[in-house]
Amino acid sequence: MIKRALISVSDKTGIVELSKELEALGVEIVSTGGTAKTLSDAGIKVINVSDITGFPECLDGRVKTLHPNVHGGLLAMRGNPEHMEQIKKLGIEPIDIVIINLYPFKQTILKGHVELEEAIENIDIGGPTMLRAAAKNYQDVVVVVDPSDYGMILDEFKSSKQISVKTKFKLAYKVFEHTSHYDTLIAKYLRDKLGEDFFPETLSLTFEKVQEMRYGENPHQKAVFYREVGANIGCITSAKQLHGKELSYNNINDTNGALELLKEFDEPTVVAVKHANPCGVASAPTIYEAYLKTYEADPVSIFGGIIAANREIDEKTAEEINKIFVEIVIAPSFTEEAMSVLTQKKNIRLLKLDNISAKLPAGTYDMKKVSGGLLVQEYNNELINHEDLKYVTEIKPTSEQMEDLVFAMKVVKHTKSNGIAIAKGKQSLGVGPGQTNRIMAAKIAIEYGGERNQGAVLASDAFFPFPDCVEAAAKAGIKAIIQPGGSMNDQQSIDACNKHGIAMVFTGMRHFKH
Repeated sequence: MIKRALISVSDKTGIVELSKELEALGVEIVSTGGTAKTLSDAGIKVINVSDITGFPECLDGRVKTLHPNVHGGLLAMRGNPEHMEQIKKLGIEPIDIVIINLYPFKQTILKGHVELEEAIENIDIGGPTMLRAAAKNYQDVVVVVDPSDYGMILDEFKSSKQISVKTKFKLAYKVFEHTSHYDTLIAKYLRDKLGEDFFPETLSLTFEKVQEMRYGENPHQKAVFYREVGANIGCITSAKQLHGKELSYNNINDTNGALELLKEFDEPTVVAVKHANPCGVASAPTIYEAYLKTYEADPVSIFGGIIAANREIDEKTAEEINKIFVEIVIAPSFTEEAMSVLTQKKNIRLLKLDNISAKLPAGTYDMKKVSGGLLVQEYNNELINHEDLKYVTEIKPTSEQMEDLVFAMKVVKHTKSNGIAIAKGKQSLGVGPGQTNRIMAAKIAIEYGGERNQGAVLASDAFFPFPDCVEAAAKAGIKAIIQPGGSMNDQQSIDACNKHGIAMVFTGMRHFKH
C-alpha cells in the first residue's frame, strides 16, 4: 500500500495536479522548501520534512533530507521483520513513493558565462541520495524522476491500488540512468574548468536522445540519434529542419562530413558530399558561382548527395539546385524566394544552421567505437603549418598554385584514406577516396578530372611510397603537388617531379581519415 509520498522537485511541471490526485487517494504528502510552499499554496496538506527529522533545514538549504528518519523510511525492506521492527522502535514511518527531480545543473552551465560558484550551488546532494536509496529498495518504494511518468503511475495506482514490481523496477532503472547522467555532466564541467587530464583514466560520456530513426545504415539495423550535451554551435545537432521528410542515419552522417569540410573555408564555398566523401568543392566570390563550380566538378556524383553552403541560399542558386535531385541542402539561411523554389520538391530536406562556420572548440573528442572498446583522440583542427612547408623541387609553386594546393589539401583532409584530390581555380576537379593503395586513388581522381587536369594541382593525405603517383600526375598535366613527405623513397618522388617540371611541397603533416 502507498500511504506516504515524499515530493521535492525543481521542475514543478504537473506536480500540483499529481499531488492533488495522490491526496485524494489517501496518500500523505511530505515535502521540502519551495515544493512544500507550492503545494500548500495550492491547498494541499503538506508535512514539512523538518517535522519528520525533528531538525530544521540549515546551511542555506544544503541540509534538509540527509537524516535517518528519511533514509530509514526509504531503505527499510518491508519483507524483513528485523528492518520493520527497528524502524518501529525508532519512530520512523516508511516512505512508499518518492517524487524528485534535481537542481538544474545542466540548465545552469548551459546559460553561458556562469560563475563556478553558481554551478557548484546547483549540484544537488540530497536529491540524488534519496533517489538512489529509493531505487535500491525498488521492490518496496516507487521512485519517480521523470514528470512524463506521473500519468502512468497514477493510472496504475488507481486501477490496481498499487504499483507493480515490474513498473517499479523500470522506474528504478531510470533513476540510475538519470543520476549517472547528472554526475557525468558535473565531472565533465569540473574537468573542463580544471583544464587538465584531457584523457582521464576513466571516461564517462553522456548524450541525450534527439530522435528514433527509421533504420540505421541499412534497413535491417535499428538506430537512434543522440546529441552531446553542451557545445553544439555549428553542429548538425543544432540544425533546424525547414522542409522535407525526417533525416535518416546516413543523411546525418553525410551532412556531418560536409560540415566538417565546409568549416575549413572562410570565403563563399559550397561542398557536395556523397557517402561521407566530398565529390565537389568550390569557392568563389558568390555562393551562386561557388555552387555552379561545385556542380561542374562532378555532375554525376552530386546526384542524390548533400549540399552544404556557408552563405545564404538565394533564389538564383536555388533554381540551379532544383535542376537535380539532392537529399539535403544545409546553409546558414535561405531567402524567402529560395524557399519557394526549393520547397516545390517535397522530398528535399532543407536545414538551417546558424554559425555554420563555427570551428569546433579545443578539447573536442574524436571517437570511434570498436568492438569492446572506444578509440578517442583530439579532433583534427590542423591543416598545414606554413612555417613547416618545404619546397623540395627545383621549380617552386606560383602564388596562384599555392592557393590551389592549400584548397586541395582542405579537400583531401576530409576524404577517406588513401585519398587524392585534384583542384584548379579553387574548384575540385577529381577526388579519389578510400583506396587500399595510393596510386589507385590517384588514378580515380585523375579520371574524374579528365582534360581539366591540365595545369591543375594535386594533394595527397599521406606521403608517396613510390614515384608512381608523380608519374601518373605528370601524364595528366598536373603542375604542382602537395603532400606530407616522410617516405624513405621521398627522393624518388622529388626526382620524378624535377624530371617532369612539377613543383612539390612537403607539409610534414599527415591527414589520415579512416
